[in-house]
Amino acid sequence: MSEPLDELRERIAELVTEYHDAAHAPEPFVPGETPVRCAGRVYDADDMRVLMDATLDFWLTTGRFAERFEREFARWMERRHCVLVNSGSSANLVAVSALTSPKLASRALEAGDEVITTATSFPTTVNPLVQNGLVPVFVDVDVPTYNIDVSRLEAALSPRTRAVVVAHTLGNPFDLDAVTAFCAEHELYLVEDCCDAVGSLYRGRRVGTFGDVATVSFYPAHHITMGEGGAVLLEKGALKVLVESFRDWGRDCYCEPGEENTCGKRFDWKIGDLPRGYDHKYIYSHRGYNLKATDMQAAVGVAQLRKLDGFVAARRRNYAHLRAGMEDLRELFVLPEATAGSEPSWFGFPLALRREAPFGRRELLRHLDERKIATRLLFGGNLVRQPAYAGVQQRVVGPLDRADFVTDQVFWLGVYPGLGPEALNYVLEVLHDVAARGLPGGDGRARRWRAASPVT
Repeated sequence: MSEPLDELRERIAELVTEYHDAAHAPEPFVPGETPVRCAGRVYDADDMRVLMDATLDFWLTTGRFAERFEREFARWMERRHCVLVNSGSSANLVAVSALTSPKLASRALEAGDEVITTATSFPTTVNPLVQNGLVPVFVDVDVPTYNIDVSRLEAALSPRTRAVVVAHTLGNPFDLDAVTAFCAEHELYLVEDCCDAVGSLYRGRRVGTFGDVATVSFYPAHHITMGEGGAVLLEKGALKVLVESFRDWGRDCYCEPGEENTCGKRFDWKIGDLPRGYDHKYIYSHRGYNLKATDMQAAVGVAQLRKLDGFVAARRRNYAHLRAGMEDLRELFVLPEATAGSEPSWFGFPLALRREAPFGRRELLRHLDERKIATRLLFGGNLVRQPAYAGVQQRVVGPLDRADFVTDQVFWLGVYPGLGPEALNYVLEVLHDVAARGLPGGDGRARRWRAASPVT
């Protein structure tokens, strides 16, 4: 690049910083007026400068920033390969689809094969199974980790079981000792959905390094953001080629965008019923999609990655603040617990309102919403009860009592790095006031009771 253009970029970067400082300066927290969000993007002038740098290239598909992000994020996640896609949902789709590739021969998943998952999964953890003709096998979850009940794994097994696809719920790792041992014993694929769990550790090791494939999301609510974006993480190069094929229209060619004839025999291949020499760039070995991210998105990811360690630390700190501040509210709420041996990078702070509470979850959440405290349910609750899965071929293992409890009683609060101590203290103040005086419109007296069990 010429010196005048370099100077122009530097001037633009200075102006972007000046604009950020003027337009995006933080405002003081005012209890009851400033929203306490569940999640959100956390960014600074550096993110905006890098985004502008990529925009000035006007390379609108994946390019230098995408390549850099894949390399650096793979290193951070301690995996050999990272394949960038346009969302965490797409990451799940191409990860599962890659396991159906005929190139895996006898190891390929086929329509009608069963895949074990949880009844309280996020929908797009399960949807790729249905879209590939696989049969989700729903098992119950544990409370209060909200992860797969590993005591149900053997009961879920059948001669058609070929894989386990399960998420680390709200950043809390599932029991990887039990799940990996189960998969190894029965020669099952393991797909770790880490969309909510970047930075979580299990026995000192990063989640996403235990399974055959792992997936991540970079939606604004997640640990780092590209606005939209996701990634597939894996070790085996042969599987990476399949993931990239499903991401890149299903093509057999593995040239990078803007390149051609990487294999050196672009017009010499003989594949399927096509004539010898059919252009390799237009040979399709899979029914794929175009799920690539843009280089502008990747540029934001590169900048965000520099802050990721701090983001993880802030999430853990905010979770600890809420957890310590709610120890005296156990009679009202089931408090969350980390899985034994884990150190979560918390996505949210899950709470279960006990069934014995003198008010319902809906009334409580409305009360919090009126006080600018955002809440979310644990996604779709029991997916078996969701209209989208009516008529979908599936198998349910035993009663889903705890999944129903999640549907009826559980919600979560934010712990994302944009929340400071003032916001967290305000949340604790409101919850303590509710515990002491009840909700407006009730009898107004302090209520104390003894809970019989966490899920009754």
